[in-house]
Amino acid sequence: MDLLTFTDKGLYCEAAGIYIDPKKPVDYALITHGHADHSRWGHKRYLCAQLAKPVIKHRLGPIKIQSVPYGERVTINGVHFSFHPAGHIVGSAQIRVEYKGEVWVASGDYKTTSDGISTPFEPVKCHTFITESTFGLPVFKWKSQDQVFEEINAWWAANKAAGKTSILCGYSLGKAQLLLAHVNPEIGKIYAHAAVENVNKVIRKQGIPIPECTRITPQVKKSELPGSLIIAPPSAVNSSWVKPFGEVSIGMASGWMAMRNNHYKRMADKGFTLSDHADWEGLNQAVEQSEATRVIVTHGYTAAYSQWLREKGYEAEGINLH
Repeated sequence: MDLLTFTDKGLYCEAAGIYIDPKKPVDYALITHGHADHSRWGHKRYLCAQLAKPVIKHRLGPIKIQSVPYGERVTINGVHFSFHPAGHIVGSAQIRVEYKGEVWVASGDYKTTSDGISTPFEPVKCHTFITESTFGLPVFKWKSQDQVFEEINAWWAANKAAGKTSILCGYSLGKAQLLLAHVNPEIGKIYAHAAVENVNKVIRKQGIPIPECTRITPQVKKSELPGSLIIAPPSAVNSSWVKPFGEVSIGMASGWMAMRNNHYKRMADKGFTLSDHADWEGLNQAVEQSEATRVIVTHGYTAAYSQWLREKGYEAEGINLH
């Protein structure tokens, strides 16, 4: 019998009676990170990595949640669990599961290159590796982070010279903090959408050095905005929120910018290929370093990536969780 199985509620460990990132309310949920598609409201008990707890509480409100440091073992009904850095966003974790000598790892979302904000990805050896495949095609090959930020800063500087306000879009948890940490503050003043700054405050309280910025409020004088940079979630640019800002240039930071035609590209004047997920090479690196002989592929290009792994000699299968 498999140590972990896929059910309509989510990834289930029957021996321990727990779920990992469940989609429906359960009694006991182990959570890989704070993004909404992995951390949902309604479970009776939550367990996560220590660095993930504050933002999960911020997003879900009053819940019964415990946390442990990376690498610390928790035993539930004889099954050993531990959380290990995934490099995806602050607090993100892979979950290692060990029972009677069998070891599985559920990756959650991960990125194998260090971004300077998240705890860097840690390879975890196992027999079975459950990997995401959000960008599981060879076309997805990321530029270096330094190169991308050179492009972003040049775009912002050009907009400033033209008297425009630059709006740079990234998810309020994860991408927004990465952008703030690496844009050049010498170019101009930096503002943040309220949803972004609310998350920033939570993460700064943990001692993680997210640069200060000014929250966009009705009291901000719009005459001060030309030449500045505003960090905002993608949803904001499809709303009336941007109308008072005058002449703007909208930039979008996403791994999907590697594709010629996609929804995010159509929303923006300028796209920057910057992702919180592993690219094709990163996925292959993580699989190889896990030393697993069996790989279960989820979240993304499951059929294509599992086929590739089978051709490489792995016992691999793709599972579409949706």
